[in-house]
Amino acid sequence: MTDESIRWLLKILQPESTLGSLPGIATLTESTRAALLGLDPELYRAALAGMREGVRNAARELLADPVVATRVDRLPLPKGARIVAFGDSHTADPESWARILAEMLGMRREADDLSLTIRAVPGDTTTHALVRAGEVIATDPDWVLVFLGVNDARTQGPSPTKTLVAHEETARNLAELEHRMSGETKARCLWITAPAADEARVIAHWGLSRFGVRFRNEDVARVAAAVRRLGGPTIDLFSRLGTPPAPELLTSDGLHFGLAGQKRIALEILAGWSEV
Repeated sequence: MTDESIRWLLKILQPESTLGSLPGIATLTESTRAALLGLDPELYRAALAGMREGVRNAARELLADPVVATRVDRLPLPKGARIVAFGDSHTADPESWARILAEMLGMRREADDLSLTIRAVPGDTTTHALVRAGEVIATDPDWVLVFLGVNDARTQGPSPTKTLVAHEETARNLAELEHRMSGETKARCLWITAPAADEARVIAHWGLSRFGVRFRNEDVARVAAAVRRLGGPTIDLFSRLGTPPAPELLTSDGLHFGLAGQKRIALEILAGWSEV
């Protein structure tokens, strides 16, 4: 298995997240997680360590830009603020925008004692998110960064006609999430729309194709529109990153983002959030 294939598996298959409700799952060792993915433990550890170092380097590189550093300073976060990044594989990714942002907050605002917790499960839809909303509410957050919806637009098979979650249901789920976060916590929500995919690369990818995974950007666009209609502060990645996003931002599967793409997402979120 190539290094690229190993990194791809680590991005989308994370037993500690997808099996998170099982008793004792938090005690899984890296060797056990590697075994569950069919990987050699040493290769798993090396790949994960490299991804973590990439996140730290990305944070340092971004903060070297005075404009970006100022945006981190301007984020509406009082001392001791608790932030939750709530999402799917775009957020659970070991190289995700949320991990980059957490590193930036630690480097730039260490004295503010800020915490950023990631509550993200690869493959989750907005329906799954409703089930997991209690986990977020229980943390008593000050901000919830909600990045969900792309899996709602997922279809299966060579002639897809039905999304995993109907568009009307997605809109209802998002409205219910907003209602629960505003009614059961003091948190403000920052909504992040799902970005478009490279449809042809998704179909051709060795990993996604074996499961018959498909995405139509017309479906993703409708999910993004439902997020915008919530009316809260929104980072519109669907519009900002293009349809599809530039190839250099994406991994070979045309759906997930490499480190360059995750850095770009972190920048887009910083730019919008710092203006709230």
